[in-house]
Amino acid sequence: MLKNTVSPQYEIEMISLEQLVPKDHLVRKVAKAIDFDFIRDEVAHLYCHDNGRPAVDPVRLFKIMLLGYLFGIKSERQLVKEIEVNVAYRWFLGMSLTEKVIDASTLSQNRLRRFNGTDVFERIFTHIVWQAMEKGLVGGQYLFTDSTHLKASANKNKKHNEKREVRVSHYIAMLNEDVAKVREAKGKKPLKASEKAVEVKDTNVSNTDPESGYMHRDNKPKGFFYLDHRTVDGQCGIILDTFATAGNVNDSQPYIARLDATTDRFRFKPKAVGLDAGYFTAPVAESLARRGIIGVFGYRRPTKGKNCLRKSAFHYNAETDSYTCPVGQSLIYSTTTREGYHTYKSNPTYCQTCPLRSQCTQNQKAEHLITRHIYQNAVDNANAVRVSRQGRKLYQRRAETVERSFADAKQHHGHRYARYRGLAKVQMQCFLAAMAQNIKKIALVVWAFLSYLWRQFYLFEAGVKQSAKMTACTVI
Repeated sequence: MLKNTVSPQYEIEMISLEQLVPKDHLVRKVAKAIDFDFIRDEVAHLYCHDNGRPAVDPVRLFKIMLLGYLFGIKSERQLVKEIEVNVAYRWFLGMSLTEKVIDASTLSQNRLRRFNGTDVFERIFTHIVWQAMEKGLVGGQYLFTDSTHLKASANKNKKHNEKREVRVSHYIAMLNEDVAKVREAKGKKPLKASEKAVEVKDTNVSNTDPESGYMHRDNKPKGFFYLDHRTVDGQCGIILDTFATAGNVNDSQPYIARLDATTDRFRFKPKAVGLDAGYFTAPVAESLARRGIIGVFGYRRPTKGKNCLRKSAFHYNAETDSYTCPVGQSLIYSTTTREGYHTYKSNPTYCQTCPLRSQCTQNQKAEHLITRHIYQNAVDNANAVRVSRQGRKLYQRRAETVERSFADAKQHHGHRYARYRGLAKVQMQCFLAAMAQNIKKIALVVWAFLSYLWRQFYLFEAGVKQSAKMTACTVI
């Protein structure tokens, strides 16, 4: 039958905030697993201790920011409104039901004035990773790196063309040194010193967000984006590093520098790394080999030239440092270029009458050229690892580590779009999103472990009671 309910809005009830928050709510799991008190020490130097008005507790301030990323609330104004009515959020922040929530501008002004230009977010992110390591959630042996694009807050049609300096390569110093050694060993004159560490290129620049980059990759949307380069540990998927760049930066450029920063910061030596084809360059393969790290790269299809015969049809002879063509003629070493390529040339006398000339070379001199990078041995070893059973198995783990991390960030933590304009602010967003994901991962793993222990305890207790009951029945 129908029942009329009495409106309880104005009733007075004796109840505590603790009773209103479900026992299995995510904020309870986070509070159980993560210690946030270290934040006060990390930001103490940014506050005045003997002057000015009392500031908002920095622990509460950062918890508010993290709540927005934990629950995918993209607007700070909306976040403040949610805290006003959500008792679970108030419980997590240590606020009473009637305590006034800070204004949204307090969050933005602290970001813009107090924390801008500091490494506070990076230090807090690092401390969270250390907490994960202390709980045994980081192995440090197998790392997986990739990048994802964040759409910049800028119209792709509002742009202008501008000449900008672009760094040629992050590996130019290593390459120049090795090229000089190789040319000296081959009896070649040293190349003239080049100061060309940067070159000027015509670049599409956004009118709204000039620090974003115009991205035009295959199977990717075109427009102004930022890139989040992320390294994830293979044990539990903890994010170890996040680094933001403009959208027109190649994935391989910052990789080795970020890998060194990660291994130095957390003091471990990885055995292998899993990377997609965008990282498969000769300098990256050589840099990993020198560090004693196995690189497992995705397959990169070779570019096809004008000639029908591919480079794989020619056999390289390491002893004589020459190539042998399909009809048995040799291609002799000629020189080593500044870009790090050995050049091998065929003898035009033999090529003039060769039956495979139409397939081999269209050169008027009847001369076939082959290039081989000075780091080709590292590339060949990486290709051998890629097709091995262990290599294929390790590469497949990218889907459950770094790719899952990005999917989770975009779907649940608002990481599909850049919330702010400017590279420094987007880097802050990357740190907060990675912190939120790590905190959530730690909390869920710790909660699952504690739940398992409780279940085992209850089973043990039930077994003891049953055994005691059976013993009593036997005595009777």
